[in-house]
Formats: sequence, C-alpha cells, structure tokens
Amino acid sequence: MFKNLFKSKSKVVDTKPKIVEIFSPLNGEIINITEVPDPVFAQKMVGDGFAVIPKNGKLFSPVKGRVVQIFPTRHAIGIETAEGLEILIHVGLETVELNGEGFQVIVKAGDFVEVGDHLLNFDINFIEENNKEIVTPVVVTNYEDKIQKFSKVCDSEVICKDLVLRCELI
Repeated sequence: MFKNLFKSKSKVVDTKPKIVEIFSPLNGEIINITEVPDPVFAQKMVGDGFAVIPKNGKLFSPVKGRVVQIFPTRHAIGIETAEGLEILIHVGLETVELNGEGFQVIVKAGDFVEVGDHLLNFDINFIEENNKEIVTPVVVTNYEDKIQKFSKVCDSEVICKDLVLRCELI
C-alpha cells in the first residue's frame, strides 16, 4: 500500500557543477590577466582569463569548439565551446596596427577545433621590432554570464596543452 508513496517519478538531477577546462595555447610563461600591460585586458573590460608571454610563434586552440571569428588583421581569434563559452585569443598588444603583417592564419571561421589544433603562426621578432608587446591574453568574453568560479591550475612556464584554468559554469 505505501510502496507507491515513496516512488519518485522525477528524474535524478546531477548536482555536480559543469566544468570547462582551458589549456595553454602557447609555449611560454603564464601571467595573471591583471598584469597585462594594457588596461582593457588588465581591468577585465574584455573578459577574464589569463595571458601568456610566448616563447615561439605558434598558436594552438585552448579549447574544443568552433572558430567563430578571425579578425581581418589576423591578430585575434574567437572560439565558442559547446557550453557557450566565448574565448578570445589576442596575439600581442596593439598588434591590430600591423594590419595582418607577420600573421599566418591556419583555420577559418566555422572550423571545429580540438584542444591543441594549430590556429595560426606569428612572427615574434617582427612584432617586437614594431614596438608591440607579444603578451597574449586568453579571455572568456562572456564570463559574467557563464562562469561561477575560475580555478587557476597553472601559473608558471607552460607548454601547449597544459591545463591552465578550470571554469565552473553557472
């Protein structure tokens, strides 16, 4: 008689938080986003994340997702994850002024990428010779809408595909 009273007809809800991991897109040194020598990035006006001072000119995907934007000047790429995180990778600072010179894009908008897929090449010497910073911010542009908490995993020398951030989604 009481057996049916205690049977739940609703689905079990998974209460574990959804985590998205962001990996290093470069070989180099990780720095805090607040240390980037540009107030737009340092004050998190574009988004929150981290930056890398690259050791070489090869940029790889930090997440699994779809390339949604390649800036006409080839210095920045936007990737959206399946969970809806919008990742901006901005190679150098003030590099928009180079008008694409020194950059070779490997992918195109609409391509699906995996962690570690080659996105673009850039000439570090050319960037520095033109008085531009090579520090490369990697930011989640919609972090306020999507992320409850960042957990920084690494804050030193990294190689491509080293785990840097765990993002707990809202």
